[in-house]
Amino acid sequence: MMIMVKENKNKEKIAAGRVFKGSRIFFAILAAFLGLAAILTITLLSPVASEKNVRETVVDIPVGATAGQVGKILKQNSLVRSSLGFTLYCRWKGLDGQIKAGEYLLSNGLSTPDILRELVDGRLAVQTFTVPEGFTSAQIADLLASMGLADRERFFEAAAGGDFPYSFLRDLPKDRRRLEGYLFPDTYQVARGSSEASIIDMMLRRFEKEMNDLDYHTRAGRLGLTLHQAVTVASMVEREAVLEEERPIIAGVIYNRMAMSMPLQIDATVQYAIGTVKPKIYYKDLEIDSPYNTYKNEGLPPGPIAMPGRSSLLAAVNPARTDYLYYVAKPDGSHAFARTLDEHNANKERYLQ
Repeated sequence: MMIMVKENKNKEKIAAGRVFKGSRIFFAILAAFLGLAAILTITLLSPVASEKNVRETVVDIPVGATAGQVGKILKQNSLVRSSLGFTLYCRWKGLDGQIKAGEYLLSNGLSTPDILRELVDGRLAVQTFTVPEGFTSAQIADLLASMGLADRERFFEAAAGGDFPYSFLRDLPKDRRRLEGYLFPDTYQVARGSSEASIIDMMLRRFEKEMNDLDYHTRAGRLGLTLHQAVTVASMVEREAVLEEERPIIAGVIYNRMAMSMPLQIDATVQYAIGTVKPKIYYKDLEIDSPYNTYKNEGLPPGPIAMPGRSSLLAAVNPARTDYLYYVAKPDGSHAFARTLDEHNANKERYLQ
């Protein structure tokens, strides 16, 4: 009986040893598998390129693209090692529906998590901004600052002191108002990280193209005007006119008053001198001591008061031939024009109630 017990115990020890040995093999295989999986994951999510071979690529992510579609785009542009790896990582993080559409400037030196962060945060490579006609330099600076495209003070520093190679700026004093009138109102695209000077240069280059297309120097010269004077008139027309067909008429009024040495009395110049757009100008506003106050100073102000668009630029060098000397704004934004002060006063009685 004792022999039987010992044999059974020996069998149990052998069996236990086999189980223990089998478990060790299983865990060793599992550990090796997990280790390989970790290495594979790290490899799949790591940057495609080494530091010496880093390059940047602009990719366009369509609206509504899934993680799988984005992964394929990134793989095609050699920005990720595996489109499937990107997709699975994106879904594991629960960010499949949070990728934002647009153009991105991405580096193949970024890891998959870094690239995903760029796409979810919407750090676009190219951003679009629109400068409306009649905007001032200050309004453009505010617009760019609000979009994170420029620092307001650095914008004005570049505007005042930047070395921009354009002939129309050559004789202008280097101050904060130097570029008033010359940053052409249009829609622009700018790369992320562009400097204030480069953004300004882009708008100045657009203005130069407009001047060349319109042969503006020649047109201004026919009226006995410098380009700066013509742009100054255009800027006043831009700020005063609402209707397209009235722009040449308002330009004509300005020239008629200049020919008779009459103060221009343009409300928009007073608003510019004050530094704010007011719905109504009061008599106390007309007393502001500024060279831009055309109620107190004869002739043109020192420079433009806003960014004129093409229509106003053309009106300034192709004014309507009339004998109007006055105009008053109607409630609908159009104007009533007059030849005499009596007619003008009658219009004011009628429309300024």
